[in-house]
Amino acid sequence: MDIFRSMELHGYGDLYLRRDDSVGLRAIIAVHDTTLGPALGGCRMIAYPTEIAAVEDALRLARGMTYKAALAGLSHGGGKSVILRPQAIPNRKALFQAFGRFIEDVGRYITAEDSGTGIEDMEAVRTVTKHVTGVSPENGGSGDPSPFTALGVRRGIEACAKYKLGRGDIEGLRVLVQGVGHVGYHLCRELASVGAHLTVADVDDTKAKRAADEFGAAIAQTDEVFGLEADVLAPCALGSGLNDATVPWLRVPIVAGAANNQLAEQRHGDLLHDRGILYAPDYAINAGGLINVAHEAKGYVEAESRAQVMRISETITEIAERSARTGTATHRVADAIVHERLTAGRRAG
Repeated sequence: MDIFRSMELHGYGDLYLRRDDSVGLRAIIAVHDTTLGPALGGCRMIAYPTEIAAVEDALRLARGMTYKAALAGLSHGGGKSVILRPQAIPNRKALFQAFGRFIEDVGRYITAEDSGTGIEDMEAVRTVTKHVTGVSPENGGSGDPSPFTALGVRRGIEACAKYKLGRGDIEGLRVLVQGVGHVGYHLCRELASVGAHLTVADVDDTKAKRAADEFGAAIAQTDEVFGLEADVLAPCALGSGLNDATVPWLRVPIVAGAANNQLAEQRHGDLLHDRGILYAPDYAINAGGLINVAHEAKGYVEAESRAQVMRISETITEIAERSARTGTATHRVADAIVHERLTAGRRAG
């Protein structure tokens, strides 16, 4: 991987690296675009096969945050951070305080929780920098943003079902949820509350069983979920799930889920379009968590945040209608809307 070439391809931007051996920190902050406002995006801590893979993940995720914020109408740009998870973490609080000092030094990026991080980690970051959201309500924050992400995805699924299937509600809708971790679990709760029929798959059998026990979901194997017949596939695991090995097997009219970077390549969105499958672009439908922490950054009022998350259904409908009018795949329509808004922001600035 040529890092500068990859930055060019993703439209960058700035990339920051920090190593602190005293706490085992190896971290990356990617600031993609600040046309519309300060960069905002979560911190992911997972085990990466290589350092280059971590850099590429940060670049792709931060670009997605720019697009997500622009499409949601937020006054923020896109940023993301990743911490290469150490084999052992003797002092987690110290690790995240060191990461917080990194954020403070950069000064252009606001963090929040993401895969592998949580509220307690953000509280540790908060002790050394103000550039953090997703802290506990007791400290003036909004807490875990995952339920808001799930709410937005449910609203997006409702919009897809209305547009594609002519349904006024989703009671009885058959939904395959691939990945029932943090957001996927809350999405199951949302969908079950309005009567959807769930089938879940997860590499962690205990998570799948929890969804089965709590929401009456059927359990599928992870290697078969993409080939099952249903009304909706909701990818909620890590990215690139829609690829050459999975798209040809899909037996659903709708793909709408919470995962970031669902398309392995742009052409996989075109393949979905060619097959007549309505794809809800990931950064459009999963913006609920970002909307919520953006409200926290300006002074949190839950009712205002929830109202904006509910309007994700309007965004998905707009994309679907424009796609139908122009014959253009939905992911390309969403990209075009973002580019229009960023261009307008640059002219105004």
